[in-house]
Amino acid sequence: MAWLLVIVAGLLETGFAVCLKLSHGFTRLWPTVAFCIFALGSFGLLTLALRRLDVGPAYAVWTGIGAAGTAIYGMIFLGDLVSALKIVSISLVIIGVVGLQLSGSAH
Repeated sequence: MAWLLVIVAGLLETGFAVCLKLSHGFTRLWPTVAFCIFALGSFGLLTLALRRLDVGPAYAVWTGIGAAGTAIYGMIFLGDLVSALKIVSISLVIIGVVGLQLSGSAH
């Protein structure tokens, strides 16, 4: 259950990173509001998960999901550059996230 919280928190991290861009420096109201909601949700779920998980693997999985998710979202929806190196790098991040999740760090 704790890993599920980390995964959802990582997806919310993707949401707050995208909304941060869309807020244009917090000058647009609704992306700014969405950023705050996603950020609070993400940090809140991570905090709950850390009650049962080691901080190192949980934080790495959280940031890995957020980084990979944000990069993928940017390439699909925001016109970010797509390259073979970027796709390979994102794949390596995802492989690392899965490896950390499977490392069995739950108490």
